[in-house]
Amino acid sequence: MDLMVGAKRVIVAMQHAAKGQPKIVASLTLPPTATRRVSFIVTEMAVIEPTTEGPLLLERVPGLTVDDIVANTGAKLLIRGDVPEMPIGIPDRVAA
Repeated sequence: MDLMVGAKRVIVAMQHAAKGQPKIVASLTLPPTATRRVSFIVTEMAVIEPTTEGPLLLERVPGLTVDDIVANTGAKLLIRGDVPEMPIGIPDRVAA
């Protein structure tokens, strides 16, 4: 995709699942549109970093468990230690 050419970091914002089916899958079902991986995937459930070993679960939405996210993901997620909740809200430095 032309938007990725020369970009240092590419963040994809997408739905985690649609019509009961996971959108984050183990292998592509459509042709790739770029030659490299995206930097991060942000969904309504989690923040995931694609790595050479597989997708790494970095953060989860407050109220969801890691098991909730794994159950809605078609790819095997890498989980390293405790997965923190996403900080939700307006930081104090922005609110003033």
